Amino acid sequence: MVSPYNLTSVTQLIKLSTMNTTLKVSFESTPNPATMKFNFNQKISTETIDFPNVESTELSPLAAKIFGFPWTAGVYLGEDFVTITKQDWVDWDILATPLAGLLGEHIESGQAVLIKLAASLEESQNDSAVVRHIKQILQNEIKPVVALDGGDIVFASYENNILALRMQGACSGCPSSQATLKDGIEVRMKELIPEIKEVISV
Repeated sequence: MVSPYNLTSVTQLIKLSTMNTTLKVSFESTPNPATMKFNFNQKISTETIDFPNVESTELSPLAAKIFGFPWTAGVYLGEDFVTITKQDWVDWDILATPLAGLLGEHIESGQAVLIKLAASLEESQNDSAVVRHIKQILQNEIKPVVALDGGDIVFASYENNILALRMQGACSGCPSSQATLKDGIEVRMKELIPEIKEVISV
């Protein structure tokens, strides 16, 4: 028998007292076995932000609530999804369904997802033409693809023709992240910007 969390997508209908609206929360596995992606049928945030530890959650009551569980190792907030990374001593078949309910209740009750907007790493007046091009490629080509698996990749730096990227969400710690970085992102970046010598993760 296949466990629910191994299905491509498992949908939990969170039926709460709303005005003719049923919030739908679905969860699906990601390439990182420690990370589960929880999808919403509506936009829950205007920002995407990574919360690698409880100390970083002052911007997000939702992330702080999730870190209230001792097994939480990381939370990544997307515009219409949340990825949650757990520690190894607990299984998703125990956690996934209750978490879908908790996330749905938080949104439906009108509790804040983000208190204030995080400073954007995507824009800087000091960016060179190459860096602007890199960020444009990340935004238009790379981010939409990795978001499908509940992850994100953000610009860290570009020095001496070496592009440094930061893996977030399901991409952080994922066994296949290096293959994605080297065989996918690096190849594409070198194709579009030949001066790039290497792409690394920091």
